[in-house]
Amino acid sequence: MKKNFIYALSAVLIWSTTASLVKLLLSDIPNMEAMAISCILSTVFLLIVNIITGKIKLMKSYSLKDYAIMVGLGFIGLFVYTVLYYFGIDNLTAQEACVLNYLWPIMLVAFSCIILKEKLTLMKAVAMVCSFVGIVILSLGDGALPSGNAALGIASCITCAACYGLFCVLNKKYDHDQGIAMMIMWGVTGVCSAILGPLTEEWVMISAVEFAGLSWLGIAINAIGYLIWALALQGTENTAKIANLAYLTPFLSIIVSAVFLKESLKLNALIALVFIIGGILLQNIVVKKRK
Repeated sequence: MKKNFIYALSAVLIWSTTASLVKLLLSDIPNMEAMAISCILSTVFLLIVNIITGKIKLMKSYSLKDYAIMVGLGFIGLFVYTVLYYFGIDNLTAQEACVLNYLWPIMLVAFSCIILKEKLTLMKAVAMVCSFVGIVILSLGDGALPSGNAALGIASCITCAACYGLFCVLNKKYDHDQGIAMMIMWGVTGVCSAILGPLTEEWVMISAVEFAGLSWLGIAINAIGYLIWALALQGTENTAKIANLAYLTPFLSIIVSAVFLKESLKLNALIALVFIIGGILLQNIVVKKRK
């Protein structure tokens, strides 16, 4: 369990840079182009890792059905998710998009109860609600009702949260080797982006600085972050406990956004932190008492 927490916390720290980085990149690079380049880098990196570790040989052991499942999961859980999330980031502030995206741990636990038949105890529910209250506080802002592209951005982030929550559960259920599975899934995302991109937008030349940003997005955030998060979920019997750690990401993302994007850090963010950390601690205390 300790290893699972290290994996999960490492993923959280890496993911905290996502919203700010993507917001910066999408100001100059079309969405699909950014996705295509970063996902191809993810795939190549994971291919090299699988070759070095010898896991590439496992590909012979999978059936066509296994590959169909991995392709389907990659399309729904990574391609569709990323398209919707990038659209949300493009039409909202980095803070708002990240906050709404982090409905997915709630979706993850809900789908775990439905699909994996994990038990939803009262204390699990209380811990989830406590953390989610923090997310709601973060999203209050000035209280103005969204309109136009902002409303579509909100809808996109909520939908992408459902996609990723479902993806995490199904990925755990089918239990493929995550190094191989993530390589194929990011490959699917890269191919779909490369095909649809030129048809829907005008691509541009990438500068060295932008390529460095896309490399961090593709290798650190996509390949490493998603892989170690999948490993954390795959190795635990308590999905809700690991999922609650993900609530740290929006707060850390707000700090990163304040530093790099000069987005204001408000009092409601600090109040939300109390609820977010409270939900995580409550879940951990409950588990320790049972032990």
